[in-house]
Amino acid sequence: MSSRVGRRPIECPKGVDITVNGQEVAVKGTKGTLTRTLHKLVKVNQDNNILQFEATNESREAKALTGTWRALVQNMVKGVSEGFEKKLQLVGVGYRAKVEGKLLKLSVGFSHPVDMEVPEGLTVETPSQTDIVVKGIDKQQVGQFSAEIRETRPPEPYKGKGVRYADEVVARKEAKKK
Repeated sequence: MSSRVGRRPIECPKGVDITVNGQEVAVKGTKGTLTRTLHKLVKVNQDNNILQFEATNESREAKALTGTWRALVQNMVKGVSEGFEKKLQLVGVGYRAKVEGKLLKLSVGFSHPVDMEVPEGLTVETPSQTDIVVKGIDKQQVGQFSAEIRETRPPEPYKGKGVRYADEVVARKEAKKK
């Protein structure tokens, strides 16, 4: 019995080219190109626009990795066709964000501004002073940079101040009573 996710085929949407060269998978779409080298325990078969993943042997590890690699390639396909985005919000008096060239400048209650360099391949927008939108074609890179932004000032439980994801629910606590 192999991974349920790993057995599902990936259908290539219009405008996306997938090239399989041995263990190398390249996905090219309207937003860019992503390349990844598959694990040696995973084999991929391409039939026209459909990719099928299978384990190279019957070990438990190989079966588990088929699902993992299918999900990673599926994310590559979605990334080059639609892209990924994460929204963050700044909550707190005087908290603001601004993009200047390749720098994201955050004022989040410290005595100094926090400057973060935007990694290559990502775009960061600030539709308002308290909203940040991170966009890119690599899901892992978008999530990682969003987590680094949030890490500058994670939301605290008493007043809820800090940097949070737009869909994040912050558990609030009551202050200590005398």
